[in-house]
Order: sequence, then C-alpha cells, then structure tokens
Amino acid sequence: CHYGVLVQVKFIIGKHGCPIPEEDREDPYSCSLLNLTDPGQDKEMELVEVSDSSALVPGEVSSVALDFKVLHPLVITRLGVFPTGPHMEIEGNVTVRLLQLEQQEAVVTACFSPVSPGTSLNGVWYKPVEWFILPKGFEGTLVWESPDLAGLTTVNTSRVKLNSGGGVLKLSSIDEGTLPHRSALGFPGLAGGFTFKIHDMASLWEMLHGRQGRIQSHGTRLQMEDRSLEQEGLRYGDIVFVDVVDTYRNVPSKLLQFYKWSVGNAAFHLLLKTDDDCYIDVDKVLMKIDHEGLKRRNFWWGNFRQSWAVDRIGKWQELEYASPAYPAFACGSGYVASRDLVQWLASNAEQLKAYQGEDVSMGIWMAAVGPQKYQDAGWLCEKECYQDMLSSPQHSPEELRSLWARKRACGDPCGCPWGHS
Repeated sequence: CHYGVLVQVKFIIGKHGCPIPEEDREDPYSCSLLNLTDPGQDKEMELVEVSDSSALVPGEVSSVALDFKVLHPLVITRLGVFPTGPHMEIEGNVTVRLLQLEQQEAVVTACFSPVSPGTSLNGVWYKPVEWFILPKGFEGTLVWESPDLAGLTTVNTSRVKLNSGGGVLKLSSIDEGTLPHRSALGFPGLAGGFTFKIHDMASLWEMLHGRQGRIQSHGTRLQMEDRSLEQEGLRYGDIVFVDVVDTYRNVPSKLLQFYKWSVGNAAFHLLLKTDDDCYIDVDKVLMKIDHEGLKRRNFWWGNFRQSWAVDRIGKWQELEYASPAYPAFACGSGYVASRDLVQWLASNAEQLKAYQGEDVSMGIWMAAVGPQKYQDAGWLCEKECYQDMLSSPQHSPEELRSLWARKRACGDPCGCPWGHS
C-alpha cells in the first residue's frame, strides 16, 4: 500500500510450455515443429515437375515472385522458367533472380531467351548458377521478370506438387487470391522453378534421429518447471496462469487473456503492464499519478513510438499487418491503461487479431478506440539509466538487483556518490 493506494502485482505465465525443444522448432519465437523428414539419398531435387503441359497457363503480369524460407542449409544449383511457346520452347526474354528478402542485389541471376534457352527437364527450362550455401533461417524471394506483359507462363498449382526437400524449404502461399506483400517484387505465383541440394546431410540425419530423445528430455524439464511454478504461485500468490502456450509469438494473446482475468478478479482504476526484465520505480509512478491527476478514463500513459516501420524479416517479422508503419504504440518497458480500456480489450479478446508483438498489437487495437495518449519519456525504450526514470528495460536479474540496491542506498538507481554497487 503506497500513498493510500493498494498496488497489486501479478506475473502472467502461460499454462503450457512449448513441448518442442528449441532446436526442433522452425524459429525460437514460436512453437511450430521443424517438420523435416529424411529426404533419402543425397541428390539434386527439383522444386516442381510439369508432366502435363495443360497445367501451364499464360501469365497476365510481367513479374511473378515466390517467397521462401530455408529451414535447413541448402544450395540452389539451377534457376528455371516454364516454357512460353506452343511447342514447350522459350519465345521471349525472361530473367530469374534470387534475392534475400528486403535486399536489392540478387544472390544469383539467370537469363533466358530463344537463342539461349538453357536445358529442358521435366517441363522446366534450367540454367546453372553459382553455388551459394543458404543457411537455416535465410528468407528469400525468387522473381521471374519479362519485358513483355504476357511474357511469362505460370502454373495451376492445384495440378502440380511442389517438392520442399522433406521440409527444408517453407514456401509462401501462391494460391489464387493471395494478397501480395506491399514490398513484393512480383505477383505471388510460380513462373518456373529451381533445383537444389541439401547441404550437410549428415547433420540433418543426426538431428532427425536424435529428435525423439530430445523431446522426451524436454518434456521432463517442462514437468519440473510446471511443478516449480505451481509451488511458487501457491507460496506467493502472485502468478496468474493463462491458457496459452508460453512463447514470444503468443505474448499478445497472453496479454489479452490476462486482461480478461483482471477485469473479473481485481478492482482497479489503472493497470500498469511491464516486462520481467524491466526496472520499474513504482513510487515515482504513483507520485506522478497523484500529482498530475492521471486517474482518468480512456487513458493510455507511456512513451510512444510513432511511424515505426513494419519489419518483414527477423524476430519482429510482421506478415499480417499490411501497412508500411504501425499506429503509435507504447514501448513495452512499461505503460499504464485505464480500466475502461482494459475492459474493452477483455470484452473483445476473442475477436482481436494478435500481431507479431505485444506492444505493436496494443497500438493496433487501441487505434480502434482512440484513447487519450499521455506521452512521457520517463518510460525508457532502451537500456539506459536516469535518476528520474519510471522504467528501464532489458536488464538481467543481477542488474535489476544492483539498480534496486543503489536505489535503496542513496535514492539513485544509476549510482551513488560513494560508489555503492
């Protein structure tokens, strides 16, 4: 109880840990199984084979693109195009480029023309390219371009089977009606193919054969974690378990489920959300609420990022939000929302779309409500330290202990005159 105000603190934890060991996930941020299978012998593979030419259809655009992600290292050996003439020949000029997503310079390029068509194999014309090892996690796009509007041939994807090499390739959707990404270099589709070889088959086999043992060991660790968390929750009463798998990508859903819990189980005017790696000066927060009269409705207090670019790759990859920039959102190190906003979020939790991160999701959700934003740089967005800060993120447990030790010793978490550490 501070300044006559009751402060209740809760840790929000997903009821379920991810049952998949981290090395067996598609990425460290989600709980999707790296669904690889033994591809058999070490050989060159084709992305697509066209056994029936009636599956090919004239293209209606001059640029077609296929996005993909590499889930185990591989080498692309040849780039290819579908034939454009009535006799399965190349009639016009076509350029095929392999690029890393969001990069301008091609990794490899192949040019096709009637006088230089390459070699035909299973309904695709190919040309060899310089070999580069594409590492796990590489995100690329294959672009077919023609100077003629109808210079490309595409394929009815329902009539061909795409070869992912046992799951080493994850291909983006090219189904009819797919909305192109705002920065796509071509219309989603397939105007040819490529051949590839899996790099380091030995490590792939080793990973696959050791998977069952890793899953069992990981399951045992999860059970121990569950018991420890349950005991801690019973001992301190400060944990709320919400019904989600606890991963980074699920933090927005985790937050919504906690908001549902909070409006049904706690009496409050304001709710402060922070992360467990953040220093929060609760006294300063409460003093500011009192001195500035911040106990309001339709109120959101934080340090707001504006016109923040949407990432297409990496940890903050966002493929669901179509705009180039997010609506204003508060830094995740700490923000305060009024109860009526939390009530609205809780009431709409099952309908609200969860985007890649909790802070940007909150900004998108709040854009529909239009709360009064109270800008305050005291909620630090980066790992810094100022005596008058309200929050500071990205600290280890040891650093947090040191910040609090200095705060108790001299009132300044950043350092004491006599060098208290």
